[in-house]
Amino acid sequence: MTIRDEKVLAGCIDHTLLSATATSEQIKQLCEEAKTYGFHTVSVNPRWVALAAEELHSSKVAVGGVVSLPLGADSTKIKVAQAREAIFAGADEIDMVADLASIIEGNSPYLSNQLQALLALCRSFRPAVLLKVIIESAALNREQKIFACQIADKCGVDFVKTSTGMNPAGGATVEDIKLMKEFAPHCKIKAAGGIRTAKQAIEMLEAGADRIGTSSSVQIINEFKEQQ
Repeated sequence: MTIRDEKVLAGCIDHTLLSATATSEQIKQLCEEAKTYGFHTVSVNPRWVALAAEELHSSKVAVGGVVSLPLGADSTKIKVAQAREAIFAGADEIDMVADLASIIEGNSPYLSNQLQALLALCRSFRPAVLLKVIIESAALNREQKIFACQIADKCGVDFVKTSTGMNPAGGATVEDIKLMKEFAPHCKIKAAGGIRTAKQAIEMLEAGADRIGTSSSVQIINEFKEQQ
């Protein structure tokens, strides 16, 4: 994807605030920024989905809720319940951390069943809710990344996402975006984790990412405008 316009770039960004200490005023500011700059989505913790939905009512900005962040170690039943609650609170999109143990162990039945359960829930709504699956790519080796991408692609999830941005192993890389694009060809790709500059965002999009998750969205757009 070639980005020549700040509005196009903004439309690829999920404006994110997942700090445990975030307040209602900060969530309101996040939503106001999203409307002002034209970001695609705001991504917030379950606690704030209803408030974000209220603030963004009648705007073009979507509401994203996270599930099982940051570890991904909740049971499938719990993840489905979390996602259902977020959707009823107003989430248009769900970012769910995959079960990393099943990826590392190569347990395809467990991972497939989990993704299918979440996808069935998201597809049961009209319009359907987007499902993004976070594989925490920096914590995996190449074979594990390929395994996770192939399962996600086979299950038909909407997006495969690099990272939570909270794992000490790191965040998104251009190399991982290219790998994910290759091995999950039917899924869109979301790059997230450590993306703080316009240069990084553009590199991710040019490598094949469809969406960027970042808490540095305003800074990125302002940098991009200065470079034009």
